[in-house]
Amino acid sequence: MASIDIRGVEHAYDLSEPTPNTRSVLVFLHGWLLSRQYWQPLVDRLAGEFQCLRYDLRGFGESQPNGDLVLHSHYRYTPAAYAKDLEILLDRLELSEVWLVGHSLGGTVALWTAYQFPERVRGVVCVNAGGGIYLKEEFERFRRAGEQIVRLRPQWLTQFPLIDWLFARAAVAKPLDRSWGRQRVLDFVSAHPDAARGALLDSTTEDEVHRLPQIVSQIHQPVYFVAGAKDTIMEPQYVRHLASFHRLFECCGNNVIELEECGHLSMVERPDVLAENLCSIVLQYEKFDSTDRNDPNCKS
Repeated sequence: MASIDIRGVEHAYDLSEPTPNTRSVLVFLHGWLLSRQYWQPLVDRLAGEFQCLRYDLRGFGESQPNGDLVLHSHYRYTPAAYAKDLEILLDRLELSEVWLVGHSLGGTVALWTAYQFPERVRGVVCVNAGGGIYLKEEFERFRRAGEQIVRLRPQWLTQFPLIDWLFARAAVAKPLDRSWGRQRVLDFVSAHPDAARGALLDSTTEDEVHRLPQIVSQIHQPVYFVAGAKDTIMEPQYVRHLASFHRLFECCGNNVIELEECGHLSMVERPDVLAENLCSIVLQYEKFDSTDRNDPNCKS
């Protein structure tokens, strides 16, 4: 693990060695109350083909502040703010041609980054990420439940018998190995309360939810979406809805990939299939010049 200061917070990251055959770097962004660790199965499968960067978002995993000064500053926890963090990270690491692979909340951050900093981002793959439909009562219930979860997290939870067994079964199609359940417990407990609450609330306002399809419609780079057929948190219909605003969906309708027997953690549940699809998506663009935004799958 390495770390780098971004606006006063040390961000933990792992960057694999460059590869001779591909110029694009894959950058992995995790979801809410998770960390960069969940991308390891994919990195293991892809590192020989691509240089890979995974990092912990501000306030999650090992990217923790020293005190509360930065976390209470003006830039908050909006997807746009996290996109700015990522732009700074890419600048410090001198990475200019990247594909962003974002899970859930990380998918929203990836979309915002591609929109705000198109000169750096060649394309985006959103994993278990969708939305764009604001259902007032459902969102209010979701926000209240999320706030309660953050507020009532006991620090002794990691010592609770069988808690890893329970977390290994949450929001997935089939139980994960208990080591992943253990990792989920650790990330759940260690997330900074300001970041956990702020990232939840700032990304689920009515304005943010309605703005996301507009962002997708204005992204000129290729954007693909991966859905879990049994994802109960981000159901495939909501993934397709957001995907439909991108020009790839409009011209050929093939920017959505649905994984069978898969819940909300595609990168851990189906790493082989996801790695195969990522390779297929990214490699077809490698033959194009970095300044060429034409899409080989879109005839318009």
